[in-house]
Amino acid sequence: MQPMAINNQRRKLLKGSFGAVALSPWLTACSSTAHEDKKASLISCSRTANGRFGAVVADSEGYPIHSISLPERGHGVAISPNGELAVAFARRPGNYMQLFSIKTGQSYSITAAMPNRYFYGHGVFSSDGLTLYTTEGEKDTSEGVIGVYQLQGTQLIKVKEFSGFGIGPHEVIRFDDTTLAIGVGGVHTKGRVPVNLESMKPALVYLSTETGKVLESVGLPDHKLSIRHLSLTGDGRVLCGQQYRGEPEDGVPLIAVHRRGESLQLLNAEPEEWLRFHHYIASIAVLGDHVLATSPRGNCYGVWNLATNKLVEVVSLADASGVVVNNSDSDQPQWHISSGTGRTINRTEHGDVTSHQTNIMWDNHWSKVPQV
Repeated sequence: MQPMAINNQRRKLLKGSFGAVALSPWLTACSSTAHEDKKASLISCSRTANGRFGAVVADSEGYPIHSISLPERGHGVAISPNGELAVAFARRPGNYMQLFSIKTGQSYSITAAMPNRYFYGHGVFSSDGLTLYTTEGEKDTSEGVIGVYQLQGTQLIKVKEFSGFGIGPHEVIRFDDTTLAIGVGGVHTKGRVPVNLESMKPALVYLSTETGKVLESVGLPDHKLSIRHLSLTGDGRVLCGQQYRGEPEDGVPLIAVHRRGESLQLLNAEPEEWLRFHHYIASIAVLGDHVLATSPRGNCYGVWNLATNKLVEVVSLADASGVVVNNSDSDQPQWHISSGTGRTINRTEHGDVTSHQTNIMWDNHWSKVPQV
């Protein structure tokens, strides 16, 4: 496939990106040389009080180092394995992805979705960092697509697509060097409005990176549990967090764990405890024997013991957003948790907590910068 000629949609995105450079004072300040002594550790999309959007490179406490202007609201961020480049994805149904330098905060190419496609907000690099896999959909049908892009200098060039695995893919992670795991939500939408709730077919899908072939696909008993966000355990299991599309009073399990070749196994909590999460899991991350899941709608996060699949604790946190595990920046591995109010929390598996108040309205996900 040849590189696409620039089209009107791409021109609008470029204009919007450059037109949003006049940011609030803290965004301007966090790209200054005064922050060069900080180590880049975390990246997330963000919002500002004046309604602008960006991606922020931050230290391990969530304090900003660089900011990258985005033309519209962002969602997930993919980071190259060598820790040099990152890609911010538009929130679904999104029209752009923005490549930038983690070290300098410099924006590189902005890639517009093809005219009959949109982005679902997530992507992941191959283990060698030369290929980017993105979740996309057909506008008219929400038929799922994995876009395959080659990194050529500071350009992302689409070379092929994988399809035929389901409707409404959301997060994609690298299961191993030849396999992707995809949270397929099953929801056909017009814009952000669902139109097939009675017939939706969510699934956790494993896909070959070489051929695009479906290697395995598993679903949940309740077809209104839309599989969305993923995390990988140290022993090769996949955690998936769901959005429930059923009745408001239903307290249904929102997290499941899967080992290849077996069925999905639900994590346990009482119905009233599940209702605390308001039917939505935003981010999940595994540390040791425990998984932590956030819910901005529920203003809380929960911790489960994976040895027993039982809920250990629910903690109130206004607009609880991203969570990611840090195994490298401290003596003790810990979760980093963000919130839309600017509060950040570092928490060990044993429950030791430190918190900080930043001036950033963090969006739903955090990504960890590898220390290489």
